[in-house]
Amino acid sequence: MTSSRQQSATPSAGLSFPRQHARTQRFTLGVPRAFTVSPDGERVVFVRSASGTDRSHRLWVLDLPRDGGPPVERVAADPELLLAGAAEELSARERARRERSREGSAGVVAYAVDGAVELAAFALSGRLFTAELRAGTARELPVPGPVIDPRPSPDGRFVAYVTEGALRVVDADGTGDRELAVPEDAHVSYGLAEFIASEEMTRDRGFWWSPSSDRLLVARADDREVGRWWIADPAHPDREPQRVAYPAAGTANAEVRLFIVDLEGARTEVLWDRERFPYLARVHWSAAGAPLLLVQARDQREQLFLAVDPESGRTTTVRAERDPVWLELLPGVPAWTPDGRLVRLTDESGARALAVDDRTLTDGALHIRAVLDIGADDFLVSASAGAGADRPETGEVHVYRVTGRGAERLSEGVGTHGAVRSGAVTVLVAARPETPGSVARVLRDGEQVAVVASYAQRPVIGAHVRLTEAGARRIPCAVLLPSGYEEGDGPLPVLMDPYGGPHGPRVVAAHNPHLTSQWFADQGFAVVVADGRGTPGRSPAWEKAIARDFSPTLDDQVDALLGLAGRFPLDLERVAIRGWSYGGYLAARAVLQRPDVFHAAVVGAPVTDWRLYDTHYTERYLGTPQDDPEVYAAQSLLTDDGLCEPEVPARPMMIVHGLADDNVVVAHALRLSSALLAAGRPHEVLPLSGVTHMTPQEQVAENLLLLQVDFLKRSLGVRAV
Repeated sequence: MTSSRQQSATPSAGLSFPRQHARTQRFTLGVPRAFTVSPDGERVVFVRSASGTDRSHRLWVLDLPRDGGPPVERVAADPELLLAGAAEELSARERARRERSREGSAGVVAYAVDGAVELAAFALSGRLFTAELRAGTARELPVPGPVIDPRPSPDGRFVAYVTEGALRVVDADGTGDRELAVPEDAHVSYGLAEFIASEEMTRDRGFWWSPSSDRLLVARADDREVGRWWIADPAHPDREPQRVAYPAAGTANAEVRLFIVDLEGARTEVLWDRERFPYLARVHWSAAGAPLLLVQARDQREQLFLAVDPESGRTTTVRAERDPVWLELLPGVPAWTPDGRLVRLTDESGARALAVDDRTLTDGALHIRAVLDIGADDFLVSASAGAGADRPETGEVHVYRVTGRGAERLSEGVGTHGAVRSGAVTVLVAARPETPGSVARVLRDGEQVAVVASYAQRPVIGAHVRLTEAGARRIPCAVLLPSGYEEGDGPLPVLMDPYGGPHGPRVVAAHNPHLTSQWFADQGFAVVVADGRGTPGRSPAWEKAIARDFSPTLDDQVDALLGLAGRFPLDLERVAIRGWSYGGYLAARAVLQRPDVFHAAVVGAPVTDWRLYDTHYTERYLGTPQDDPEVYAAQSLLTDDGLCEPEVPARPMMIVHGLADDNVVVAHALRLSSALLAAGRPHEVLPLSGVTHMTPQEQVAENLLLLQVDFLKRSLGVRAV
């Protein structure tokens, strides 16, 4: 199907990479995503914008006829038509939700469906819309707003949603709107994930329908004890600062309780030891069993799987787990199998394994990343090669079907793969290192029946990535040299380009994630991306090697650099490093503590004092400032240890930070600059007015790349290319 608003996948003539990269939101616009497969195997639902530069996403349906006819794509909801061309307006709560999920697009960026995948619900400009997916019609339901996170009941008769911190429900025909849970005061909200859950636990919702559609589990969050911070906009001194509740390490979190609420508003509280297990990390409610909760202790070394009695609210411990370091939260678990067994992921024998009740189904050959689907007699998972694998598969992620007899790989070829499945139909998405973008194939009983079109632009440059390992620890690395570089051209100044910390693997067997690194390479650098200890995807021990000490993340950047030097044309006398967020922290730490190796750094949105970062993330790795002050001091960039001795050579540093960042607040960069100034260390500060932890603004994103490369060339003495 072709629309007049759709553009071809070819780039605009004469467009520079920085401008194209910014305009296409890192080449994500026009890419189909958020797939849902109907249980009857007749429909695949997804969102996709109309072109590679259109920010507004439509809701689409791919019909899969069973009579042998061709698959047909059709639009189920078009925001431009539904809003009559008006610009989309977001409430402050919705903007915050999108910041937590790093969502920079517009239109239908999220939706929810009923059990049969016949009714979809979504919000536009704080208004509630539904789409009948078989008929292809969409309409607005007249309810109070601004609407957040609307979700149909499994039977499709109702839609629950949140507005102004209250949970409400409306009949699917738009009648009978009513309140189910109303906040007692401004500190309380019902049905929304609190900051720490959405930012760090990947729990982005706060209510869950029962399988019978007669009641809901509803989270109540009370943030009155959470410390208040102020996010000001210095570029607009006439505007009041934004007051935010920020749970910094060692301080109070929001109090989270859980209630069973029926459709008349009657409620029963779910009871567990919230004092000992304050984190509500996961909720699962299916027809296979009682509501299932995963609750964690504050230090994340203990967690309970709890079954809930929906009548009384009492909970029964299904399983208790302990780990001396920490317990990782992972996608797709816990859950019940159709016959009522507990599905979980567990760290055993040096691997992350799939387990059902007490039986472990995978071994050290696989490192399970997520559970994608649970069938009657099998499990669909994503996994990378484990420590016990026959050969390394640097950066690869594959989809496997696991049964009691073993694991069968479903994805093919080098790449990163993901999947969504229901019954006999699977959507298999593959990205490969040699090919731009990704391909979404639809399979029925293992046979391809359709390919979902992508409207993403083709990049004006190509990434030529070499995936390898370096050093005694076999650190996963990606190396990129300038396009057209030939052996004998001589050594190149080096740019280390890591994230290098938890939850952020960057050495991936895909093309587009390396485009920015390739652009830097084409400016005259040898670019190295290294995923050292602390990054996920290899083994539990690899991830947990940074407990109470982040220094291995820097050590491994050095080891990777030195390990590659004999195999690639790296000039070790000119080495720079750039990074954002944890990568910014790592870049600053590199030039401050290892100036013998690193000669310049671009430090983007860095955490510089871990006492200023949030509870769930920071305390998992470092404990609390009260119990472990020496740990926090050792990891800080602001102490004497962090800044190193005065006689150590000072290296050029560009510090970049968004002034509107409510995740890593700008105080981190300002305190680093003050400490550097007090120590007599030269540096540059680039404040980004109105920019959050993301940089979705086109001009900002483009010019930020240009300014970085200019700084790096000046600092390392690189001639213009």
